[in-house]
Amino acid sequence: MTDLTKQVSTNLRPNTLAEFAGQQQLVGELNILLGAARARRECPDHILLAGPPGLGKTTLANIVAQELALPLVSTSAPAIAKPGDLLALLTGVTTPSVVFVDEIHALERRAEELLYTAMEDRHVDMIIGEGVNARTIRLEIQPFTLIGATTQMGMLSAPLRGRFGFLGRLVPYTDSELAGIVTRSANVLGITIETDAALVIARRSQGTPRIANRWLRRVRDWVQMHERDTIDVAGAEAALLEFGIDELGLDPLARDILQTAIAQFNGGPVGIQSLAAAVGEAESTISDVYEPHLLREGLITRTRQGRIVTEKGWKHLGLTPGASAVVELFPENNA
Repeated sequence: MTDLTKQVSTNLRPNTLAEFAGQQQLVGELNILLGAARARRECPDHILLAGPPGLGKTTLANIVAQELALPLVSTSAPAIAKPGDLLALLTGVTTPSVVFVDEIHALERRAEELLYTAMEDRHVDMIIGEGVNARTIRLEIQPFTLIGATTQMGMLSAPLRGRFGFLGRLVPYTDSELAGIVTRSANVLGITIETDAALVIARRSQGTPRIANRWLRRVRDWVQMHERDTIDVAGAEAALLEFGIDELGLDPLARDILQTAIAQFNGGPVGIQSLAAAVGEAESTISDVYEPHLLREGLITRTRQGRIVTEKGWKHLGLTPGASAVVELFPENNA
């Protein structure tokens, strides 16, 4: 029987700003912010990190704590169901710390209001008792830096957004930046990879390190099963092809969205509800997960009337704009 108990470290996150690839403007600003705070021996301003999923917001929160040599207390807004949950979190901080709240735009309203005084004045007011016996107790909080992460900046209330002293926006990575991340991750995993093969993986990763590391692991699995020692260009392309990932980083569902828009709606315009029903996926899956990459690649456009497949989108499927037949790409993965 094969021994599957061997544990291998697969933590691919960098631990310092110097190791963090890409986001040069943001990293430079954080270097100034954290360096000045260290020199003053105090916690820096509260930090808000905004950007699409998988670009490194959680990683940067860990790095900030490492750079400041402070403990990191992590939670997510959906886990804070009531003000008491946030109160317990903040009063449980016994030393100066970095407090990380993921998806902070989803914070419960009453908990958000409790956070205002904590961020500005480092205290929270708690009401105990009821009616005429009710009284307010003020609880002091240890100095802390709040790092809020959000994928939906517009959903943050103005009062909460205004209490962050630093706003960092993460943007999709370039292919060369992602190739560097893939190479570093391969070294951490003990994989030998050619430079051009790292670029193949990077180009199909939608500008996102999380996706790049995911495909690196799948390519590693494919190479291992084919008894190869090195990931080369041919191996990377063959592996990604087998997993249904094309040269633009589209998976079978992304291509199905394009194919459906063309086959059933002649390329559009088509509303998100109609498209979701035709594909058989939730509207949020299409609009939040797939549509941003399709828009960035110029495969679709969005108008008031709905989504329209561009000429590039038609050609990517091997079609001439206006044609009625859809060419199936990777049919074995669509079965």
